[in-house]
Amino acid sequence: MALNRLFYELRYLFSRPPWDTEITPPEVVAYINDAEVVPGRALDLGCGTGTNCVALAQKGWDAVGVDFSLLAILRARRRARRARVAVRFYQSDVTDLSFLKEPFDLVLDIGCLHGVSQERHADYAEHVARLTRPGGVYMLYAFTPRESRGQMLGLSPQMVRDLFGPALVVERQEGGEDPTGPSSAWYWLRRRN
Repeated sequence: MALNRLFYELRYLFSRPPWDTEITPPEVVAYINDAEVVPGRALDLGCGTGTNCVALAQKGWDAVGVDFSLLAILRARRRARRARVAVRFYQSDVTDLSFLKEPFDLVLDIGCLHGVSQERHADYAEHVARLTRPGGVYMLYAFTPRESRGQMLGLSPQMVRDLFGPALVVERQEGGEDPTGPSSAWYWLRRRN
């Protein structure tokens, strides 16, 4: 885990990482602009420099971001101050969210879970289920399975269903596009009542 954290800190220190596009994905924009969706509490797991949290806060959401990179969190806080929105950011591992108590109406993961070791997936899924309000939505963007740096990363549609069921049900799935090339998918899951 320490080497993984060092990798991310160095990427944020010496360059703008390729995943930090500073653009909220159109899938998220469409969701938060949907007239039927009422802003509530939102959690962004692997929030990076806070782009999506700021976009949510600007639309009236009470946004919280979590990332294990200290540099990313510091930049996220600066981004929120510049945008003059209130967002809470926490430096933490997304597989241990025990410090968060209240449920969220929307939980986002845009490219975080597919980088978490498979041994920690169950811990992550348990926290997502606990923190997603009954009827709430969990939006997940993840690479499909592939090898990276000597380990298998990514999630298949069946892996997503197995990992989050029975607490959350996949309502929608679409192929995604990623500028770095790997195949990916978007999932919209809803927390059962």
